[in-house]
Amino acid sequence: MGRLEGKVAFVLGAAGKGNMGQTIARRFATEGAMVTVGGRNAASLKQLAVEIGGHAVECDITNMGDIKRSVDSLIRRDGRLDIAVNSTGQGLLVPFEETSEEQLQAIMDLQFKGPYQFMQVLVGKMSSKASIIQISSATATILLANHHAYVGTKAGIDHVVRAVADEFGVRGIRANSLSPGLTDSPMTAAHLATPGLREAFVKEYPLGRLNTLDDVAAAAVFLASDECFMTGQNLQVNGGLTLRRNPTPAEIEFYVGAAMARDE
Repeated sequence: MGRLEGKVAFVLGAAGKGNMGQTIARRFATEGAMVTVGGRNAASLKQLAVEIGGHAVECDITNMGDIKRSVDSLIRRDGRLDIAVNSTGQGLLVPFEETSEEQLQAIMDLQFKGPYQFMQVLVGKMSSKASIIQISSATATILLANHHAYVGTKAGIDHVVRAVADEFGVRGIRANSLSPGLTDSPMTAAHLATPGLREAFVKEYPLGRLNTLDDVAAAAVFLASDECFMTGQNLQVNGGLTLRRNPTPAEIEFYVGAAMARDE
């Protein structure tokens, strides 16, 4: 408790009920931070802000004007910005040859251009001893079928994080990313309810389970705290998944088929 006491934090991508951004925001507030939550659903954000004793702001990360207004309004109110987290993302699963130009542009805007512009604004506004945290993915290191655009944009922004860390460390700004694997969350609940799917993935996790939202939030607290003497790093918060691999489509099909056969 209190590891972020007195810190001012902005968590972007916190509008989805029970999502990663909300989990991180709640944990930051528990640790003593004054948290502003951002995203595209005003009602959901306001409800979360009331719950954690923080503030809410509508912000579309694909819109540079939104980013500037959100950060400026936060600093006018709270005086500074110490921690910024981007947890926005879209789990696009489409075969490579079937990915449309519209889908490609949308995920590039959301997972590369948007985070790039977010960091452009942050480095000019954050206080010294500040922390930028980008939520990445284990698939930026190990592949998952039909995930090409997602993998490419996540891996690309990871390298931008490293470049930002190198250039702006002299100002006391740290920049790191966190890479979960398949995560037990409201977003994945329907998929994980498919018989056999969880088993197909869990066998690749050395620690024997999928990571949870709380696992990611705990790592984010460390990166946000003054205890952290790391920058330009990608933390694999996935129980050792990247020591192995994601299952292949054939393996997923086998596990799902076997589970369904057992249930018949």
